[in-house]
Formats: sequence, C-alpha cells, structure tokens
Amino acid sequence: MQENGPSEAKSFEFAILIVNFCEYLNKKKKAYVISKQLLRSGTSIGANISEAQYAESKKDFVHKMHIALKEARETRYWLLIINNSGCDKKEKVQELLNNVNELIKLLTAIVKTSKNNN
Repeated sequence: MQENGPSEAKSFEFAILIVNFCEYLNKKKKAYVISKQLLRSGTSIGANISEAQYAESKKDFVHKMHIALKEARETRYWLLIINNSGCDKKEKVQELLNNVNELIKLLTAIVKTSKNNN
C-alpha cells in the first residue's frame, strides 16, 4: 500500500481534467445531467484510491481499489455517451478516454496483483 503512488497522482490529475471539462459542459452545452454524473464518477476514482492508501487491511485496500475501478469504468461510459452524442470537443473527449483507459488498466493490475498476494 504505497502512499502517493502513480495511481493516486494520475487519478488526481484526471480529476482536475474532469472538473474543467464538466465546467465547459455546464457553461457551453447546458449538459447538466451528464456533466453531474461524469463529475461524480470521474472525481470518485481518486477519492477511492486515496482512501485505499490508508486501508485498515489488505481486504479493505482491494475493496476500495475495486470501487475506484468501477468508478473508472462508469466514467468511461459517460465519456463514450458524450463522444457519440455530437460533442464538438472530440479531441478533448478522446484525451479523457485515453486517460481513463490508462487508469482502468492500472487499477485492474493493482486489484489482480493485490488479490493474488493474499
């Protein structure tokens, strides 16, 4: 259980990108419902990773990282909805999709490795 590891830093940077993108969606596109869902799931990834750093046990660590993984997958879903619904920021959405896909790969590896080390 490493403190301030790569997953925590990457998820924090991703959360900032999500906050900024959701501000754009709210101001320019009036996409309040989807923006709210994206903001919730996109920032929850890092919050759960941060919580996992102080887990009470290995089982608790795996559980919190698994929740972060589920939130990352939900975030990917909302980004795909935005991407396929005529958003004029295709490059920005693709950048966010690339970032969340990297997080998903990283979290999947962490969860699998942690489960196998029990």
